[in-house]
Amino acid sequence: MTIRLLPLNLVNQIAAGEVIERPASVIKELVENAIDAGAQKIEVTLIGGGKSLIVVSDDGCGISPEELPVAVERHATSKLPDNDLFNINFLGFRGEALPSIASVSKLTIASKQENAETGWQITVNGGDKGNVKPVSQPKGTRIEVRDLFYTTPARLKFMKSDSAETGQCIDMLQRIALANPHISFYLYSEGKKKLALNACQGELFDAREKRICDIMGEEFAANSVNIEAKNEFCRISGQVSLPTYNKANSLSEFLFVNNRPVRDKLIMGAIKGAYQDMMMSGRYPACVIFMNVEPMYVDVNVHPTKAEVRFFDNGAVRGLLVGAIRNALSFGAQKSAQTDGLEHLLAQNIEQTINSQSVFDDESQDVSQMFKPRPKYEMPMELKVASPRYDGLDLMPKMQLHNKGGAYRTADIPALEHKYSVRIADEPTEQTVADVGELGLAKAQFHNTYIISQTEDSIVIIDQHAAHERITMEKMKQSMAQKERQPSQLLLIPEVIDLGMSEKSALLENAEQLKSLGLVLEEFGTSAVLVRETPAILGDTDVKSLIKDLAAQLAEWGSEYALSDKIHHICATMACHGSVRAGRALNIEEMNRLLRDMEKTPHSGQCNHGRPTYIKIKLEDIEKLFERR
Repeated sequence: MTIRLLPLNLVNQIAAGEVIERPASVIKELVENAIDAGAQKIEVTLIGGGKSLIVVSDDGCGISPEELPVAVERHATSKLPDNDLFNINFLGFRGEALPSIASVSKLTIASKQENAETGWQITVNGGDKGNVKPVSQPKGTRIEVRDLFYTTPARLKFMKSDSAETGQCIDMLQRIALANPHISFYLYSEGKKKLALNACQGELFDAREKRICDIMGEEFAANSVNIEAKNEFCRISGQVSLPTYNKANSLSEFLFVNNRPVRDKLIMGAIKGAYQDMMMSGRYPACVIFMNVEPMYVDVNVHPTKAEVRFFDNGAVRGLLVGAIRNALSFGAQKSAQTDGLEHLLAQNIEQTINSQSVFDDESQDVSQMFKPRPKYEMPMELKVASPRYDGLDLMPKMQLHNKGGAYRTADIPALEHKYSVRIADEPTEQTVADVGELGLAKAQFHNTYIISQTEDSIVIIDQHAAHERITMEKMKQSMAQKERQPSQLLLIPEVIDLGMSEKSALLENAEQLKSLGLVLEEFGTSAVLVRETPAILGDTDVKSLIKDLAAQLAEWGSEYALSDKIHHICATMACHGSVRAGRALNIEEMNRLLRDMEKTPHSGQCNHGRPTYIKIKLEDIEKLFERR
């Protein structure tokens, strides 16, 4: 076969396959061009999810009639004045967006510069460029993209529904808007306004906080902390969520490098590492992180979509970001995310209890209708507790439930003193009162699992196992940070534990490092290990279960990671096995000591698996339930 040059229109279509993946890609390129042009207001209009029509209008500096034909040529740009790819100060610079879009659609550009008498327009259909014509146009630029991918219909088969593509476009515009709070952004779809973000006033920091609240919501703002860190070439700022406020995917991670939205593996990996041992597996934090890096220390010319970057010093950037997030989370260490009101929580639990106990008779076909949300502070159902009969025969008070206009239904509440463990605390000593902190004084323990404490304006419910798990882990981490060998306790009778070959090998490969944690073991026969000492901090723990869990984790990770990279997971496993168990009765001194230790421990708002260690219920919320407010 003869080697030949491809036709220019085919070259542009091939390039478009890298730059323009879907309508959201078109919006990204055109909106970034508008921002580079100094626009203060940008409007986006969609028809058919952007597949039929995309219109992007701005009030930027505009394009001269002489430059319009050049603007739709490949690699034509005004954003590299000194031809230096390591000194990029604009969002765009490759000169591929407009010709790529024009090669797979019907593109029309109308633009007018300030003080110009008229606007000018050029049309490009599938790569065929028309003449420049005068047009009525306000200051700025208006770009229409019709029939996207009509020259490459195979690409349309991979498009999703109109609503799904519209959602992608909204998400893309929100990401760009987060980095540009002083610009107004509007998006219309099928004639309806879908997004309206007015320009935020004030300094950049204040404007960003307002824009973050507009896009991420007040719930995120209430359950997040600010981060701030810098070194000689990079500055990091933004907001990250508390570990207990998390998502099922990473779509709520908004990352920016020099105001450019990115989805970089290094940054996302650093975020995951920062939340290590504080968040459940498979959950992701919500965050908005801005990284301002000196242009000479970052390469944004890695991928045509400019969604990935490469740093000059990956280790320094990763360390700075991990440190910034961990310091911020330590500042809010005792906070636990509160996302649902008490009314919602009680209504939801009552509904589940009624359904599971079959309280209602067969005539009640649709129980869920009783629990629909109602106006503010109105309980979804009435709850009355009848007076118990103290005749020595019936110690089971009755709970009567009815909805408005319906008959009473009766369910038994078991007598707490007969069926459930409730330990009432004695009066606190003066020393205990003097030491009281944010979590208040312990008042009772119920189900031998949860501690109830009281503060000036709240009731706090603490999961004793989750709380002690975090305390134990942080003590182990502190000892390791100081390079101290963990105190160990010698087993009177060494424990012999059978393992699979891969698990045994993985465990023995890390025997020396495990010894520094207070876990001493050695090979015993062909398929077993002998455990002689365990960490003293774990107390009386299930050694067999601990070793099996550790061996399974080490075998899964393999040898490509050093133990130092796995140490948080190992500490979490050990802490879980050595913590106060649910079901253990505590006296008042032990309860209060646990609360005081929580107040001094970093990240004590969540356990090692990311679950909250306590829930705080405000007195004012309780009063609203009883209509006292």
